[in-house]
Amino acid sequence: MLKIIPLGGFGEIGLNMMVVEYDDTIFVIDAGLMFPEDYMLGVDIVIPEMEYLRANRDRFKAVVLTHAHEDHVGAIAYLLKEFSVPVYGTPFTVSIVKNKLKEFDLHNVADLKQVTPSDRINIGPFEIEFIRVSHSTVDVVGLAIRTPEGLVVHTGDFRINHCFDMSNCTDISRFSQCGDEGVLALLSDSTNVEKEGYTESDQKVKENLAKIVARSEGRVIIALFASNVFRIGQIIDIALKNNRKIVFNGRSIEQTVAVAKELGYLDWPANMCLDVRKVKSCPNNRLLVITTGSQGEPMSALSRMATGFHKHLNIKKGDCVILSSKSIPGNGKAISNIINNLYRRGAEVIYDKVAKVHVSGHACQEELKLMMNLTKPKYFIPIHGEYRHLIIHARLAEKQGIPRENVLAAENGNVICFDDMGGRIDGQVDTGRVLIDGKGVGDVGRSVLKERRNLSEDGLVVVTMIIDEETGIVLYGPELVSKGFVFGAETGYLVDDAQCVILEIVEEVEVGSKSRVDVIRSKLQKALKQYFFFTIRRRPLVLPIIIEV
Repeated sequence: MLKIIPLGGFGEIGLNMMVVEYDDTIFVIDAGLMFPEDYMLGVDIVIPEMEYLRANRDRFKAVVLTHAHEDHVGAIAYLLKEFSVPVYGTPFTVSIVKNKLKEFDLHNVADLKQVTPSDRINIGPFEIEFIRVSHSTVDVVGLAIRTPEGLVVHTGDFRINHCFDMSNCTDISRFSQCGDEGVLALLSDSTNVEKEGYTESDQKVKENLAKIVARSEGRVIIALFASNVFRIGQIIDIALKNNRKIVFNGRSIEQTVAVAKELGYLDWPANMCLDVRKVKSCPNNRLLVITTGSQGEPMSALSRMATGFHKHLNIKKGDCVILSSKSIPGNGKAISNIINNLYRRGAEVIYDKVAKVHVSGHACQEELKLMMNLTKPKYFIPIHGEYRHLIIHARLAEKQGIPRENVLAAENGNVICFDDMGGRIDGQVDTGRVLIDGKGVGDVGRSVLKERRNLSEDGLVVVTMIIDEETGIVLYGPELVSKGFVFGAETGYLVDDAQCVILEIVEEVEVGSKSRVDVIRSKLQKALKQYFFFTIRRRPLVLPIIIEV
């Protein structure tokens, strides 16, 4: 029996990780992260729960990566800390992963294997062929997975575009050949399924950017995703034609550009690139900055420029700032804030609502239909997207003639099975999310998030008290200190009344009774919460510190 089990990425944007297994062999496609949702206070990133892999450690043989975006490779270091398995990826993907592994001291021990489009590898009973696809970074591949049950095609993140650079085009002829061979199941990217038509051309974006740069009399600052190497290459060409120096600013941009230049994806004259520390020596109309911060991240380079806290580059009147990227769901407010700050400092700001300065890397409806028609699958499985995306994609497949019973709209943890009885969803494995906070992995759970939410909404009240162990007399306190829960002049009575509540509880609990301090602490928390809610309708976190001497 062939099994396909999504551990993440089905019903959410990001967190992409999928298990493919047959008998005693398991391999994983991608190991991605997602960025925290609003309620995940203080959390840095989120990765998939890997308990299923731990339970099947002996059968876990390899990881296959489709491309270098964080939602597909961001969890690879956490996976390789636990599992010593080879990782297959294209040269750019492997180089980006190696840089990530340096932060975990894993770069010298990880078994990273480079592949190129049209290469084939064998993992147990599987033969995996890598097929070039176009996306918003370089070296991206889809997969043709030959299994004992039939051929499975995994598109990865893709779009079908037409351009002169063949290295950035989806190999539709190879997908068509897979269709002629006979495809058991197509797993297709659902991210942009809500959009009709086709993805617009990158060439159109380049033309618009070129016009903006040509008419700009001051500095031009372009913020984009660090991984968008193709767009960075377009901007370098525009800078050359306009006789502008290039400054790369932001750690992720600098790392990506270094890798892309080494691999030959980017190139520029030796005297064209300028160190950010020397920008003041360059005339304003001869400078173009490529930077991070298109999503309004608080500590990004663009954010620091917009607020005046950048060491070398601060926005000033006459600057033209271009946000050449889409808004990731949940980042709308942060992006609006940074645009407002840029305007306050006198810049001209151009973004997707003002001009066509970005196109998606994901296929729209007509391209998704074309992929189905090229591969002619018996079964269809929508992947990569929120639940509504998966369902809309499933309905699109039905309209293309794939029988409803052969459209398998799965969610995380569903076991998709293929055998002599056909394809179906049969069973469930445990999945979940692991929250990464600093160096802590998985130690932040629901209870911690609830406490953080309570602290952010209602504040904290600390009660300090010293009690004589023999007599039970209060020697010091009770002293109340609040953070985020104001004991101001208007509410001064709260302190006095709260102290009375505390002293009454101390008197209620008999001296010498078992675990007296613990009982006082428990009753005190409950009573103060009730008192504060009754008086001012707030529920602060109450932390009693009681010492017996």
